[in-house]
Parts: sequence; C-alpha cells; structure tokens
Amino acid sequence: MNVAAKLSTPLSVASLPTGLFIDGQWRAGTEGKNIDVIDPSNGDVIVSVADATVDDAMEAIASAHRAAKSWAATAPRKRSEILRRCFELMIENKDMLAELISLENGKTLNDAQGEVVYAAEFFRWFAEEAVRLNGEISTAPSGANKIIVQHQPIGVAVLVTPWNFPAAMATRKIAPALAAGCTCVLKPAAETPLTALVLANLYKQAGVPDGAVNVVITSQSGPVVRAMLNDPRVRKLSFTGSTEVGRTLLREAAATVVSCSMELGGNAPFIVFDDADLDAAVEGAMVAKMRNGGEACTAVNRFYVQSGIAEAFSARLVERMKLLKVGAGYDPKSQCGPLINRNAVERLSGLVNDARAKGAKVLVGGGPLDGKGYFFAPTVLSGVSPNSRISAEEIFGPIAAITTFDTEDDVIDLANATEYGLISYVYTRDLARGMRVSEQMDSGMVGLNRGLVSDPAAPFGGTKQSGLGREGAHHGILEFCETKYIAVTW
Repeated sequence: MNVAAKLSTPLSVASLPTGLFIDGQWRAGTEGKNIDVIDPSNGDVIVSVADATVDDAMEAIASAHRAAKSWAATAPRKRSEILRRCFELMIENKDMLAELISLENGKTLNDAQGEVVYAAEFFRWFAEEAVRLNGEISTAPSGANKIIVQHQPIGVAVLVTPWNFPAAMATRKIAPALAAGCTCVLKPAAETPLTALVLANLYKQAGVPDGAVNVVITSQSGPVVRAMLNDPRVRKLSFTGSTEVGRTLLREAAATVVSCSMELGGNAPFIVFDDADLDAAVEGAMVAKMRNGGEACTAVNRFYVQSGIAEAFSARLVERMKLLKVGAGYDPKSQCGPLINRNAVERLSGLVNDARAKGAKVLVGGGPLDGKGYFFAPTVLSGVSPNSRISAEEIFGPIAAITTFDTEDDVIDLANATEYGLISYVYTRDLARGMRVSEQMDSGMVGLNRGLVSDPAAPFGGTKQSGLGREGAHHGILEFCETKYIAVTW
C-alpha cells in the first residue's frame, strides 16, 4: 500500500528526518541500529529511525549542558521572539504536520489538525510568559533587610513524552523549558517519533540555538532514561505517561534528587444528573470519550448516569457511536482511527470480555474489526459493574462503559473510588449542584457542562497517582525554575 499517495497534501515520506537530533545536527545512532515506525492503519512500515544508545543520550545531555549558560543568559525578549516564531512555523505547516501525525499515530485528520493548533499555542503562550517571569521584593518583618525572590532556570531538562499526542506533549514541555531559559533533551515515544523530528527542524529554523533542544529516540527507554537521570548535569525530569512507569522514574530520580513533573494516568468519571441537558451531555460525551479515539489520559473511563435519564442517554450515545466512520486516520472521511498497535486491540478485547462476564451488556460494537490495521469498533457497554477491570483500568480506546446511580452522595463516592485523579466531568442544569459536586471531585481538573478542558492558559495536572506539578498557565514555566531568595541590605 502506498500510504503517501493517500495523503491529501504532498507529504513526502522519503524526505522525513530519521536521525537523532543532537547539537543541531542529524546523526545516526552509535550502534547504527534503527527502529521501524509502523502505520497503525495497515501495519506497514513507514520509515525507520535511528535507535539511540546510552552513549548517544549522554552526547545529547552534553550538548544541552554546553548550550545552557548561553541560553539562560539570552534576553527574555529574544527568547520570546524565538518561541513566537516556533508558533508561526507550526501554524504555517499545519496541514503537513497534521497528516504526519495521522500517518504515524492513526488519529483522524480532524483530531490531528486540532492537536497541531493546540501544540503550537504552547509556544505562543510561553512566548508571552517568557517576558513576565516576575520576581518579588519586600521588606523583612524585622526591618533588618530586603527580601528579593528570583526565578532562575533550573538547568538541563529531560523530557519524556508518549505516543498519543506526538506534537502537543512535546511542545507542552519544550516551550516552558525554553521560556524559562532551560535547555533540554526530548525522548519521544518510539511509536511516533516522526512528528518530534520534523518539529526539531522547525525549531532550528525559528532560531532555537544548537544544543538547546535535542531529540533522541530509543528502543531501550529504561536504560537510556536511567542514565540521563543519573547524570549530575540533569536537574529536571518532565514525564507524561503511565502511572506505572512514572513510579519507576520517580525512584530513579530520587537517587540524584532531580526535580520531577509527572503527568500520569487517568480514570475520568463522567457524571450525568437527571436534570442535565441531554443533548449537551451526549455531545460532551462524544468529545470527552472519542477525541483521539479515546486514546487520551483525559478521555472518559467511567460514565455514571442517574437512573432517571440512563436509558435515554444510553440510546442516544449508541446512535452517535453507530454513525462513526472507522478508517485510516489520514482518510478525510474517517471519524475514528485505529489503535496504536496490536497489543492495544487485545487489551481492549480483554476489558470488554471481563465486563461482560461481570454482567455488562454490549449495546454496540464490542470487539476488533476485521482487516489490516489495529481497529476496534466504537463500543457502548451498559450495566457495568464497579468491580470490572474496565472500571479500574485506563481504557485508552473507543469504549464507553455506563453505570447507573441514584443519589448525589453515591456518585461522588463512586467517582472518587480510584487511585487516579486527573479529570472529572459533571453535567447538570443546577449550577449550585454542579459547583458543589465539582469541588468534591478528587481530581486536578473538572469539566462542568464541558467535554473539553485542555487549554495552554490553564494549569493541567492531577491529584493522587495522576501526577505531580502542572503544565500550562503561569504554573508551567515555574516547573522549570529554581526559586532563589537573596537577603540584602542597602
């Protein structure tokens, strides 16, 4: 299958960068090995990219360290202008980037275009934050001295990103790091490295100095990241991925007391009360569940629908899911693309089978689709037991699992009965109840009568085992700063 011929714009697969990006240069891995990048729509190899070793990663750290002093000393306005140019170049290349994301990740073109705009916006936002990293000055209560507080760049940062948002997860970290005056090494997921590599070219074109951003892809994530975290030149880790891997990285970072920002797993509840606007709730459900085909940490995992509206809500959701056209992400007609790999398909099948064994009913879908590629039918389950695996594990796919509830207190207990606390969704016409329930949700974010909350101007992050720290907003740049206090008398 000639994938490139199916793309609606002239994305040349043959011209894609495939090397490691270190000190502003493209290079092969030390051992000369490669990693195949697979098109999840058909299982074919798109291209192969260089596979980094520990030695390559150490070269990237050295490059970032060499560039650190000069970049930290660069005037905030200059850094701001470079970040603004990164934003502009991403928007100018939006169609090409969207098709590349669809090709290697499988998400629909509509979702990919939305990701590019969202990803670019982090550069525009942090271009503005770079010149507003204000400190403080005050008089000590004793009157003996002045208290000066400054925010200085923390140093070399290691950025580890997942495959589900190959542009946005990178820019959400790179933009604040550069704005704060830090240099970095990005390790994108081996499943979707091409977007990160193409973006590296754009950063260089925008004026990001050599060594300020380095990109290494590796099939040996554990040893490579471990080596970087144990290098004394590294002072920051920003990780997005599973809670399981996050725990491991926190243990590794503890050895050298590296500052950590962690955006980990989710198990989002979506609560629909009897008085909710049913049309709005279903529309919000489709966004919160099916954006990116459900492969998002913010995707709904558990639908809790009050008994008086449960049948009507389920019927409407089923009708919407039935209408979705499933196909290759880069097919402009597709509304639901493939999962990332075969293991993901098998895992979702296991979740559905377990839910059915514990009393759930399949209203639509329920299993893999025949043919090439890693496709799973958009699925709605009703009568899902809270004891099912699907109620406890992150789904990461196009499955809506519905459980009914009777009282407000009951649903609050159900929603919070998880080790995760990334995001919750609440639908009700009663604003007092909406705010009351939102404040009782043990999660870092709440969508009240909204199915989409992500915004570069808002603090993104969770509670409990969903993570540490925040990305976006003014909080995002502070994650890459050390706070220094100077006591001075004059």
